[in-house]
Amino acid sequence: MLNELLLLAFQSLWFILPAYFANSSPVVFGGGTPIDFGKKMPDGEPIFGPGKTWCGAFTGIAAAILIAGIQDYAQNRFDLSNYGLISMSIQLGFLLGLGAIAGDAVKSFFKRRFKIKRGAEWPLLDQLDFIVGALLFAMLSESASAYLNWKMVLFLLVFTPLTHRAANIFAFKTHLKNVPW
Repeated sequence: MLNELLLLAFQSLWFILPAYFANSSPVVFGGGTPIDFGKKMPDGEPIFGPGKTWCGAFTGIAAAILIAGIQDYAQNRFDLSNYGLISMSIQLGFLLGLGAIAGDAVKSFFKRRFKIKRGAEWPLLDQLDFIVGALLFAMLSESASAYLNWKMVLFLLVFTPLTHRAANIFAFKTHLKNVPW
């Protein structure tokens, strides 16, 4: 039972690793011109807000592609066939990264509509937005849609908020973020 759970965790994390990097990279490498160019909706709020920038989006996607490339190299260099891992590719890394960035932007759009200020906590949605986006975009890949199963999705939906919270607390304590969420 424990071995099965560990294998499920390894397979799930291997699959989603590019999205994790896509989500965290804009915190370190983001900034600059907002994706919405500072435009506002009729409600007077920004479309996404100043935290969603072109630089952050591009570096997030680039980080996902880089991680997927490293995973692809590792799979070709080392025999990982016993672990039942998805064959990672640059294309899948791109989809996971783009999905993670898009999921986060959609969440920001709705935060602005509900007048939730930038940086204010929106429990669970702040942790699951990028995972849901990454999973949806990954489904555009035939290999990902054939690979994923409900156990992996459930694992990611439970594990990610816990990990996300821990990473945000670390980023707060190291002054990479102004709030611990």
